[in-house]
Amino acid sequence: MTDISRTQAWLESLRPKTLPLAFAAIVVGTALAWWQGHFDPLVAVLALTTAGLLQILSNLANDYGDAVKGSDKPDRIGPLRGMQKGAITQAQMKRALIITVVLICLSGLALVSVACKTPADFIGFMVLGLLAIIAAITYTVGTRPYGYIGLGDISVLVFFGWLSVMGSGYLQAHTLIPALFLPATACGLLAAAVLNINNLRDIDSDRQNGKNTLAVRLGPINARHYHAGLLIGALVCLALFNLISLHSLWGWLFVLAAPLLIKQARFVMRELNASAMPPMLERTVKGALLTNLLFVVGIVLSQTLI
Repeated sequence: MTDISRTQAWLESLRPKTLPLAFAAIVVGTALAWWQGHFDPLVAVLALTTAGLLQILSNLANDYGDAVKGSDKPDRIGPLRGMQKGAITQAQMKRALIITVVLICLSGLALVSVACKTPADFIGFMVLGLLAIIAAITYTVGTRPYGYIGLGDISVLVFFGWLSVMGSGYLQAHTLIPALFLPATACGLLAAAVLNINNLRDIDSDRQNGKNTLAVRLGPINARHYHAGLLIGALVCLALFNLISLHSLWGWLFVLAAPLLIKQARFVMRELNASAMPPMLERTVKGALLTNLLFVVGIVLSQTLI
């Protein structure tokens, strides 16, 4: 095993391409805090760092759990990762998981120490951080991982949507208004759409290996309807937020991403073969990032170009 192939194996398990989606939710939360008149660059950077490390932990744990359970086999459509290829041992992955958890604890502790102004907030966010670590690991690791019983989508909605957006916003603004639930939900739905495409790609191999993702439980047809609902639901949430709270023409900037999301939804509905899904994974990620970016730009312009 050469150094280059070992490095490639670790990159495949770390999956750096998934990090922008984790960062996007923090950026949206920071933009919403700025919209409320608050912005703390140090808190924002620490939140981005913690979110990125949690995503890496989830990726590594996913690799470990699937490899140990043997659910990712050579016949799957999706790519095999470091452990599945035999390039990374269980012991090496366990060490990587421990190191990542330690880094998350350090980053998270720094975040809450800087951002939290009351003991209640400090304790509350420490508990939320612990839950996030547990959720990242137990998605595929353990005797009954929740990703294997169709609960992964709910976890993504909670941690990539509600907690990331509203949590990062609260740590800067120190206030929480109900309307923020809408853009937070939109972020979560877009992230869940990425997961659903991944699960649609692997639906046949997952079913055969006892990995009952939500896509497996819904079936190929209903999972495609569900995917369209996620994309449309995100657009509706952002539209409602603009109508209820933002009240700005710039707030509709996200609509520029709507044709792309609708095109993706139509493609997924039309193509019933799982082998057609791999290209859509990257496109769904890009569509989610573009929607979030346009929403953030709309918030900024609505406040600076009044």
